[in-house]
Amino acid sequence: MFKKIMFQLHWFFGISAGLVLSVMGITGALYTFEGEVLRALNGDRWQLEANGRQMLEPVELVARIEAATDDRVTGLFVDSRYAMPGTVFLSPAPGERRGPRLPFDPYTGKILEAPVGQEFFRVSLQLHRFLAMGEVGKQITAASTVALIFFCLSGLYLRWPRQSGSWRAWLTLDWAKKGRGFNWDLHAVAGTWVLLFYLCASLTGLYWSYDWYRDGMTRLLSDTPPEQRQEGRGRGREAPVGPPPEVDYVAVWRSMQQAAGPQMVGWNLRLPPVAGQSGTVFYILEDAEHVRAFNQFQIDPKTGEVTQHERYAEKSFKAQILASMYALHVGEYFGLPGRILMMVATGALPLFFITGWLLYLDRRRKKKAVRAARGTLTSGSSGEGWLVGFASQSGFAEQLAWQSASQLQAAGIPVRVEPFSRLDADSLGQARNALFVVSTFGDGEAPDSAQAFERKVLGASQALDQLNYAVLALGDRQYEQFCGFARRVSDWLGRQGAHRLFDTIEVDGEDHAALQRWQQQLGDLTGTAPIAFKETPWEGWALQRRVLLNPGSQGAPVYHVALTPPARGDWEAGDILEIRPCHGQPFVQQWLQAHGLDGSEPVMLGDQPTTLAMALGERQLPDTFAHLVGLHAQALLDALVPVGSREYSIASVAADGVLELVVRQERRSDGLLGLGSGWLTEHLADGGQVLGRVRRNSGFHLPDDERPVILIGNGTGLAGLRSLLRARALAGQHRNWLLFGERSRAHDFFCGAELDAALAQGELQHLDLAFSRDQAEKIYVQDLLRQHRERLQAWLDDGASLYVCGSLEGMAGGVDSTLRELLGTEAVQALTETGRYRRDVY
Repeated sequence: MFKKIMFQLHWFFGISAGLVLSVMGITGALYTFEGEVLRALNGDRWQLEANGRQMLEPVELVARIEAATDDRVTGLFVDSRYAMPGTVFLSPAPGERRGPRLPFDPYTGKILEAPVGQEFFRVSLQLHRFLAMGEVGKQITAASTVALIFFCLSGLYLRWPRQSGSWRAWLTLDWAKKGRGFNWDLHAVAGTWVLLFYLCASLTGLYWSYDWYRDGMTRLLSDTPPEQRQEGRGRGREAPVGPPPEVDYVAVWRSMQQAAGPQMVGWNLRLPPVAGQSGTVFYILEDAEHVRAFNQFQIDPKTGEVTQHERYAEKSFKAQILASMYALHVGEYFGLPGRILMMVATGALPLFFITGWLLYLDRRRKKKAVRAARGTLTSGSSGEGWLVGFASQSGFAEQLAWQSASQLQAAGIPVRVEPFSRLDADSLGQARNALFVVSTFGDGEAPDSAQAFERKVLGASQALDQLNYAVLALGDRQYEQFCGFARRVSDWLGRQGAHRLFDTIEVDGEDHAALQRWQQQLGDLTGTAPIAFKETPWEGWALQRRVLLNPGSQGAPVYHVALTPPARGDWEAGDILEIRPCHGQPFVQQWLQAHGLDGSEPVMLGDQPTTLAMALGERQLPDTFAHLVGLHAQALLDALVPVGSREYSIASVAADGVLELVVRQERRSDGLLGLGSGWLTEHLADGGQVLGRVRRNSGFHLPDDERPVILIGNGTGLAGLRSLLRARALAGQHRNWLLFGERSRAHDFFCGAELDAALAQGELQHLDLAFSRDQAEKIYVQDLLRQHRERLQAWLDDGASLYVCGSLEGMAGGVDSTLRELLGTEAVQALTETGRYRRDVY
C-alpha cells in the first residue's frame, strides 16, 4: 500500500511540477558557464589595456569612475584570474536597494560597453529563480525544488532492484528495449545517474528560496555564535536612509592588502549604504580550495579598521559547506568536471518530464483499455469466454499460449485454446476477447500450421469491431523480418476494426523481461496479480556414452551422444532437448590469461561456491574487456551474461531409458568449436552433468492413428526421425518409409546397421538413401522423391503423413520445392493445413 501511495504521489507531482523543473533545469544549465560565454562573445569588445601594468588601486579607480559616471561608487569587484573587466556598483535610486552595475577596465578605470549576451543571461537567471514572475514565481520554483527532492527519494525507493548489490541492475540501460519498456528504463536508469546531482542542486537551491531554510542551515552549519549572527536576509527590508559613508580608499586598500596578504587574486569591496556602518570585503587567494572559497572581513570605510575576519581555510568543514553553498549549487565546488556534470544533469531535467509524461499517458491509455476489456468480460463471461490462439513451429508458442490461458483461468475467466490451424473467420467473428501467441518461422514466414490461416483469413476482409485483442510475438532478431508474421496478424486485426488491448509485445528468443511484461499486462486485464509462467526446471543429465558416427568422413565429426535422464525425465518422440552448454576449460583458461585474471579465485555461482574458472564456463566471454577492467572476481562474474541455451532434436524414446542425440561438431570462424556442439562432443567429461530440459514439440508428434508415415531428412536430422521410427516400432506400426541423405555411405551412414536391421525386421517398409559424393552426379533426398513419385503419391493417397527433419537451407527447402513440383502447391498446402506435413528444421 505504501509503495502504491508513493507511486501515485511521484507521478502526480511529476506531471504538475515537471514543466517548471524543466525550465529551471534548462536555464540553470545555460547559466552555468556565463563567465566563459561572455568572455568568448566580448573578447574583441573588451580590449583591456594591461600592457604589463598593475591594476589601479581603489582610490584611483573610484576617482576615474565617479568622474566618468557622475555617480557615487558603492562597490567594486576585481578578479585577476580571468581576462575579464571589473564590475562597479553605483548608488541606487531613491527607494531602491541596488543601483546600476557597469563593467570597467581595472587597468585604466575606463567604463566599458555593456557585454553582448548579458541580457540573455539576466533573463535566464530570472526564469531560473522566479520564472520571470517575481515573488509568485519564486514560490513556484521553491515548491518545485522541494518536489525534486521528493522525486529523487521516492524514485530511488520505487525502482530499488531485486539485485540491489549489482551495479549493472542500477546503472545499465538496455538499448534494445522499445516503447514503454525503454521509456521506463531511461527514466529510472538515467535518474539514478543524476540522483546525487539533483539532491545537491535542490538542497542548496532552497538556500535562496526560503528564509526559514537559510536561517536553519546557518544555525546548523555556522561557526559563529547565535548572538553574533545576523539572520533573515529578507527581501522586504527597507533601504536605510542617511548620509553616505565617508571613505578613505587609501586606508581601506592598505588594510585589505595587510589582511589578505600577497596571494589575494580577487576581491569584492561592498561599501555600506549610509555612514556609521561597516563595509564588507570578500577576497580569494591563489591557492583557494575552489573558485568560490572566499574569505571575508568587516572594514570601517573611514579608518580602514578590520573586524570579524573569517578565513575559509580556518572554518570547520560544516562552515565551509555553508560558505560554499553557491559553489555546490553549480558544481564549482568539484572543479571543472563538477560544473560540466552539473550542467549536463540539470539540462537533462526535461528528459524526465517527457519520459514521465509518456509513461503516464501509456498507463492511462492502458487503464482505459482495461476498463473497456473488463466491461466486455462481464457480458461475455457467460458465453465462450476468451480465445487464446497460437501459431507455433517448435512448441514454444504453444507452451506460452497454455500458460497465458492458465493465468486467465486463475482469474475466473472462461477460456479456450486453439491453434491457428483451427481458427477461421467464424471463430474470430464470434470472439469478443482474444490473445494471440504467434511465432514467426525463419525470415518472416508463418509456421507450417498457420499457413492456411494466413492464406484464407489474412487474405480476406472481415468486420471485427466486437473483438478486443493482444498479440505476443516470438521471433529471432538475426532475421531481417523479425516477428514478421506476428506483425502481419496484428496489422490485419487492426485493419478489420478490432481493438488492441495493449501494444504487441515482441520476444527475441526467450527474453524474460518481455515475457514478464506480457504477464503484467494480463494481470492488468484480469485485475489480479501476474502469475509467473512456470518454466520447466533445468536438471542434470549425465553423459553415459559418446560415439563418433563418421570416422574418416570429409565432413565435420558427428557424434551419437547418450544422456542418462533425471528421475523425472520424460518425453515423446519428436520433442526437443534444450541444454545449457559450458565453455571448455582450455578456452576459459586462455581467456583468463589474455586478461591477466586468476581463475582460482573463489566465487559464488548462485548459492554454490566454486572457482572463477569453473564459473566462467557458464558465462558469455566477450572479446572486448574494457567495461570489465578493475572488477574483482565476483563482480566480474555478475557482470557477465549467462550463456544461451541450445536445442537438439531427441533421437530416442523415453522407453529406451536413455536420451540420445545426434550432434555434429560446428567450428567458428576462429577455429574454435561451437559452444553447444563443443560441450556435448568434446568438453563434457564421461559421467559429467549437462543441464537440460525437455520441451514439448507437438507440431512434430506422431499421428494418433496407424496411418503410414514418410520420414525425410539429412545429416543430423536423422535424430528426430529416429525417435519417430522407434516409437512406431514399439507401437507395432510398421508402415514407415525413410528417405535419408548424407555425403558418403562408407563414412556417413549414421546408425546404418540399426536402420538395415529395422528394414530386415519389417519396422521399415522402405529405406532409400542418397549419398551425394558416391557418384559423379550428386544425389539428394529430393531426387529420391522424384525417383519414387508414384510410391509417394500412393502412400499419400492412403493417408500418409510427411515428416521432414534437418537443415532449413538446402534440404528442407529443396524437399518442399520438390513436393510442390510433384504434388502441386494446393496439395502441399492441404497436407500442411491438415497436419499431415510436419517439419522440424533448423
